[in-house]
Amino acid sequence: MTRAIRRDDLGHEQHLTPPLDGGLAKRAFGTFPASPLSKISPVQQAISPDPQNGLRLDDIHISVKTSKKFHRQRLDVILQTWFNQAKKQTFFITDDEDEEYQMKTDGHLINSNCSSSHHRKALCCKMSVELDVFLLRDKKWFCHFDDDNYVNVNSLLSLLSQYDEKLDWYLGKPSIKAPLELPYSKPLTSNDRKAIFWFATGGAGFCLSRSLVTKMEPLVSHGQFMSVGEKIRLPDDVTIGYVIEHLLHVPLTVVDKFHSHLEPLHMMTEDVLPAQISFSYSTYRGNQMNRVALSGWEEQADPTRFLSLYCHLAPDGHKNCPTVMVSPAPS
Repeated sequence: MTRAIRRDDLGHEQHLTPPLDGGLAKRAFGTFPASPLSKISPVQQAISPDPQNGLRLDDIHISVKTSKKFHRQRLDVILQTWFNQAKKQTFFITDDEDEEYQMKTDGHLINSNCSSSHHRKALCCKMSVELDVFLLRDKKWFCHFDDDNYVNVNSLLSLLSQYDEKLDWYLGKPSIKAPLELPYSKPLTSNDRKAIFWFATGGAGFCLSRSLVTKMEPLVSHGQFMSVGEKIRLPDDVTIGYVIEHLLHVPLTVVDKFHSHLEPLHMMTEDVLPAQISFSYSTYRGNQMNRVALSGWEEQADPTRFLSLYCHLAPDGHKNCPTVMVSPAPS
């Protein structure tokens, strides 16, 4: 169920956007041959287009923000699971060259030349590259996720099939209970009003229609997004909300099916999982895991529960799903 929130008022980073050729394997920082995953054996599963509006998976651009320091820790489980349902559509925006993962991702690892820190400048730098890459591609939807997200590709396609990409759509879920108000005494521009706006949390993922990103282009392309982030001194997902809701006056449409590590994920029951769009995981209170609680792989082999999610959501897509489903220890 979705709802729209409508209101009347609402160190320098640099990046070099790599040129995209037909195969999307050549980058500004070098050339790595596109190669199939060598050590990962899940079956690539076809995703059927929704007949309602003819939207195909290939109409969607999925952008995943990551860092080289997390490639092995976080990308491996993605490459073994949902990436196999959307290989051609998914790109990983990182901060350094990595030939091994360039090969594993079939040439879809893009070096942003941004810092590897988690500072707002570095985050806005990577988001700027994500938007620039999308603007170079002829796709109908831009969807951002983090490298600790599991993307339910079937549910994502079903969601976007309900919306017209030729209209302005900002789909996601806020992590705060009230709109954000910027405490500035001076307007950011001569025509600026008091900035009160919602934003979709990047840790759960969000999607933007082509029409909306096209309107954003004069404000965010070629590094301008970083300048906006510096003006308001806030991270990338908040800056996205500021540009869309406050500057362009397009409201956030809340989709409760996006989920981040900020939520109590263990509260979700197995019967609701197929309808959800994204999941995540985190560690809290010492070594306790915040993750989806579902039966499947042994906990030691699947601490994030992404392998088990893949077996539940795409049972024909993995050769090695356990025949006996084991429930994880309570988190």
